[in-house]
This record gives sequence, C-alpha cells and structure tokens, in this order.
Amino acid sequence: MTRISQAATLRWIAGGIALTAAMTGAVAQFGAGYHEQTGQELYSHICQGCHMADAKGAIGAGAYPALAGDPKLAARMYPVVVILRGQKAMPAFADLTDAQIAEVTNYVRSHFGNSFPGTVSADDVKAMRPQGGAHDALRPG
Repeated sequence: MTRISQAATLRWIAGGIALTAAMTGAVAQFGAGYHEQTGQELYSHICQGCHMADAKGAIGAGAYPALAGDPKLAARMYPVVVILRGQKAMPAFADLTDAQIAEVTNYVRSHFGNSFPGTVSADDVKAMRPQGGAHDALRPG
C-alpha cells in the first residue's frame, strides 16, 4: 500500500468514526422523544420553524402554510391526522405522545387569531392512531 493510499484510508476511517459519533448523538438526542409538554412549548420547539412564530406560514425554499386563520382547523381532528400522518412536505410527528398531540392541536386551534370550538383529548388522539395496515386511509392531502 502506498503512503498516499494509507493516508486516504485513514481519512476515510476517521470520517466514518466521526459520522458514527454524530449519528449516535442524534439518536440519543431524539430517541427519547420530545420533552416539551405544553402546546406553546411544542409549537415553539417543533412547529414554528416552518409555520413561523406568528403561524402565518412562509414561502421560500418551500411553501409552509399558515395556521393562523386556517379554516381546515375548524375540523377538530384534522390537525391530529396531519400531525400523525404528515402531509405533503410536512413529516409525520407520530413519535409525539397522545397528550402532546392533543396539547399542540388545542394550542393552534385557540391561538394566532383562531378560536375554534371544541378541544381534543389524548384519548381522541389515541383513537386516531393506526391499527394494523390502515394508516394510509387517514393520510390527508
């Protein structure tokens, strides 16, 4: 083996070790789920990165719909299905607990100028989780 190929091999191995360490850190960080519990905390830490702090959405590298004044939120369980299944470019957040999904759903439906009647409970969310292979039937959009 030449000196150049040995150096390249060592760089490749070092890069693999660094990548493995980074991935292990990411799994440790997110493997335990989300620690935020209130709707406001969940929105601030998860949702506002795309939907913005004022929930008015944004257009740039992608289109992030406004949640403020969104008439689809009048359907109490609509946001639950979107959170559980994802929609278009939005990934699913099914790793949130039933209580967390209920909290953030109720928060979005009652803030940002929204005042839709009715609330969602953790039991409502649990009932919407897929049973067997029926998960695609609930995917909106």
